Amino acid sequence: MKVAVGSPGTWSGLLLRVGQCAFAGASIGVMLSAFGFSSYTAFCYLIASMALQILWSFGLLCLDLHALKFKRDLHNPLLVSLFVVGDWVSSHHLFALASTVMTEELKCHIVTATLTLAAACSSAGVAVLFVRDVHFCKKDPQLSCGMYQISIAMAFITWLLVAKSSLVMFWILASG
Repeated sequence: MKVAVGSPGTWSGLLLRVGQCAFAGASIGVMLSAFGFSSYTAFCYLIASMALQILWSFGLLCLDLHALKFKRDLHNPLLVSLFVVGDWVSSHHLFALASTVMTEELKCHIVTATLTLAAACSSAGVAVLFVRDVHFCKKDPQLSCGMYQISIAMAFITWLLVAKSSLVMFWILASG
């Protein structure tokens, strides 16, 4: 299998995972510090999704650290399949695409990229509604609309980092 920028067990892969954890954590922190976020389901979903993203990325970050410390190769097709499943595949139509290279056990893993994107998009929709459509932010100055937007922006950055990682994993899997 080819070594690509961001592949598992490399410094660039470790940096991707650190970025994913950092931006997801920042998104949670900013949202938790915003007044009134818990009244809106999309914002609560964003926090749950970012927490799941942190758990997944931190686990892979630890695996990358282990591989770098002990000079292990993480380009095993089974491991790369696990990374692909964990980063991307959550809906049934993608299971069919991935079923040729993955075991039933691997298909059961929760996928974070789709959840992260869905949470960021739904939260962004609520924020746009508040700011531009119904002008809640002007009517109720207690709402932390700016904080909501910053948190959502960090969630989108997290998703971009996960998407980069996922594309690298697909490339490695396809080229192996």
